[in-house]
Amino acid sequence: MQSHHIHLSGQPFHYLTWGSPDLPPLLMLHGFPEYSGAWDELASRLCDRFYCIAPDQRGYGQSWAPPEVGEYTTSNLVGDMAALIEALDLAPCTVLGHDWGSAVAYGLAMMAPDLVSRLIIVNGVHPAPFQRAIAAGGAQTEASQYIHYLRRDGSEDELAANDFAKLLSLFSAHMDLSWLTGPRLAAYKREWARPGRMRGMVNWYRASPLRVGTPGKPLTDLPTLPRERLMVRQPHLLIWGANDTALLPEATEGLEEFAPNLTRVTIDGADHWLCHQNPDAVAVAILDWIATRP
Repeated sequence: MQSHHIHLSGQPFHYLTWGSPDLPPLLMLHGFPEYSGAWDELASRLCDRFYCIAPDQRGYGQSWAPPEVGEYTTSNLVGDMAALIEALDLAPCTVLGHDWGSAVAYGLAMMAPDLVSRLIIVNGVHPAPFQRAIAAGGAQTEASQYIHYLRRDGSEDELAANDFAKLLSLFSAHMDLSWLTGPRLAAYKREWARPGRMRGMVNWYRASPLRVGTPGKPLTDLPTLPRERLMVRQPHLLIWGANDTALLPEATEGLEEFAPNLTRVTIDGADHWLCHQNPDAVAVAILDWIATRP
């Protein structure tokens, strides 16, 4: 694993790499509340086949973390990674996203399709099916109520208090966090403690246009989604940890409408943090799928 620093549009960003630059590139995009180093277990299993590149995204780790909510729009976040792909001459590359990293990965596939050859999502959601699910008033709406809390003023301070006790509680809600201990936990806390990072991380939620309903009270005034602009035309693999309690299967219902070249793989006995809980199974799913799409 090697550490790198780069300026994108005049701002500092940090990324890690595994494997040889001569191999096909794999851009790995983390979610909340992780950072580039969260990919180490999976990248270590893929770096014989790929040149793995994992950035700290805007607001995270050693990358730029502006305090303004407006700096975290989807177009800005996608623009960062498009600039990284172009600066490192990676295009077209395979893009892998987890959690919020999936939003950026989908954004790249939809908004800059020439940069993306294949799309892999691990327990992440396309904006259209997810918006429908969180507005419907059902189980996914209920599971997503924490978003209201994160969007509140001052939530970053509450999350950081008492050595990040609230963040860890939220992180592990109804899921297995036994992998986050010892030196790994210390590394996460080091990244969370960098000045301004907790606010930057939470600003992803504040800047999102997604509307979360109330359980039992569906939202009925959602705007019509521009289907053509939301299409994923690249080969697309969706890997799903079956025990995820934050993102439920209904959050991906109808995904084929937007991704006609979709393959689904379910990993039993794992939840939202499956890349840590069973990186072997995730790596096998990726490599088996890639073998059919060289």
